[in-house]
Amino acid sequence: MPGAPNRPPPTDPASAPAAPVAAEAGRAVLRRLAPARVALNLDQWKGSPSADLLAPFDRAEAAFSQGDFPNAVSALDQLAVRFAEPRWPTLPEPFRGLRVSIPAPQPPQWDPDHALSPAEKDAKKLRRDADLQVALAAASLGWMASHGLPTTDLESEVARARELLGSEGLSNGFWEALDRAWTGVRARVPLPVPKGRPAAPSAAPSP
Repeated sequence: MPGAPNRPPPTDPASAPAAPVAAEAGRAVLRRLAPARVALNLDQWKGSPSADLLAPFDRAEAAFSQGDFPNAVSALDQLAVRFAEPRWPTLPEPFRGLRVSIPAPQPPQWDPDHALSPAEKDAKKLRRDADLQVALAAASLGWMASHGLPTTDLESEVARARELLGSEGLSNGFWEALDRAWTGVRARVPLPVPKGRPAAPSAAPSP
């Protein structure tokens, strides 16, 4: 009506977008933090990874333990960049997937996904990420077993996740089994330490 204030109609709370769930944000961090812990314990570092690599990892661990997931993600992004630097030994597969991706310049039409719709590209990326997660979990358990850490119960979780990924795709059950495995990995694999610092005990499982 004439003279009415120019303001938008009130938002229906039921239709407002939901805020991200902190628990889901934490699980997303866990899926990067746990394999990074194993990657920094790999034999190629000879028991003493560089402090330049450990600094962002330690920040990520501290932020994750405090529930500060945005800062944990930022620190893990910095670690991914460090992993890609040529001064370090090359990470073996599948841990190489923890590095930041720097594709070579190429025309868009050379990209095999160029013709896909945005939704199809997103779905393909999510599936690649899920496949990498299963490969990382299996490789992490392989490293743990070779270093005398218990893995029997975690192997059943990874096998369950692999089975559900094949039969149901990216279902809740798949992620739940995978996250149980990652929680066990983080709890049992010791924190990597630079030369000269005493080893710290493994982290307790996060709630």
